[in-house]
Amino acid sequence: MRIAIVGGGIGGLALALGLHQRGIACDVYEQAPEVRELGVGITLLPHAMRELAKLGLQPQLEPLGIENLESVFFNRWGQFIYREPRGRHAGYEVPELGMHRGKLHGVMYQAALQRLGTGRIHLDHRLVGLQQEQQQVTLAFQDREGRLRPAVDADIVIACDGVNSAVRRQFYPDEKPAFAGINTWRGVTVHEPILTGKSYLRIGSIDTGKMVIYPIIDDVDGQGRQLINWVAEIRAADMGMNEWNQPGRLQDFRPVYQDWKFDWLDVPALITGANEILEYPMVDKDPVPRWTFGRVTFLGDAAHPMYPRGSNGSAQALLDAATLSGLLAAGGDPLAALQAYEAQRLPATAKVVETNRTVPPDFIIMKADELSGGKPFPGTIDDLVSQEELRRISDDYKTVAGFALEKK
Repeated sequence: MRIAIVGGGIGGLALALGLHQRGIACDVYEQAPEVRELGVGITLLPHAMRELAKLGLQPQLEPLGIENLESVFFNRWGQFIYREPRGRHAGYEVPELGMHRGKLHGVMYQAALQRLGTGRIHLDHRLVGLQQEQQQVTLAFQDREGRLRPAVDADIVIACDGVNSAVRRQFYPDEKPAFAGINTWRGVTVHEPILTGKSYLRIGSIDTGKMVIYPIIDDVDGQGRQLINWVAEIRAADMGMNEWNQPGRLQDFRPVYQDWKFDWLDVPALITGANEILEYPMVDKDPVPRWTFGRVTFLGDAAHPMYPRGSNGSAQALLDAATLSGLLAAGGDPLAALQAYEAQRLPATAKVVETNRTVPPDFIIMKADELSGGKPFPGTIDDLVSQEELRRISDDYKTVAGFALEKK
């Protein structure tokens, strides 16, 4: 069986490694001419780490990140709302890690080269055409100069080429990302440890400005400071859509956070201290009725682009890869395996897409703001809402996303 994976990101490499682990050969076609450590931070939730551990990658990944001890929520005045333990500290068998996305990708890429062989990983292959016949699919690729590569024939094609998937465009040519007026800016800053030094922080909400902050490298300068990943999210009806992965400007978003100076963190200083700021729009796509078209199916962001909330984009891609590689390894008709994969994963991920839009993890902060009338609250959060109620909101999200802690 000739399997072509279009896209060598987290989802594509996880699928390739999962297939190889089960004795199934495949080829990966990635449009980037070289693999470099790009991007900013990523959080590997327990269900993501579980799948990476099954691929034998946990020993390499743990030393490269910081194990989260807790997740903590504050309103935009720095008032405490909710705290919960995370990963092993919450009873999971695997850690929850914050790390540089490029380092995660680098570990996966090196593992793919070593296990599959360099001849199975094809860089500088940008998909420009797909033609499906009864017995095979023919893929057309170009290199970075626009020259055609030799055509590739495959029995099965899995699109792992991201939110702007060229493969998906063949079947949904008029589809566009859904933009609801939310823009984001991301950066990393060398900074003193915040709170425990292993805390994942959410502050504020998108309607008044939101920050997500967590460390990704410990003692980055030999003086005990950490590399802190931060994301600023703002919703405004009159705001145009940010560009993708382009340099961001401080003046476009810093004024929203100008007064966010707490006794435990100076947010404007954190933002200003970044070496580089990148801007992104927060977009997703409405769930589609099908991913599988004969010998072609979608995986990861190519299948279910979702808001980057709750660290679920990469996690759901890893779950997709584990499901599909297992079904293909079970034998039988591979086209039936693609259909079974879609039947399992499409409804589950559609639910995550919808939940990330309406009741994301930071709904805890939105709930507190609603109860306080959008103002600082006197006393403590317990005067407005119980910790049990906030825990229920958190647990409901974990259930939808697929990493609720199993009761033993």
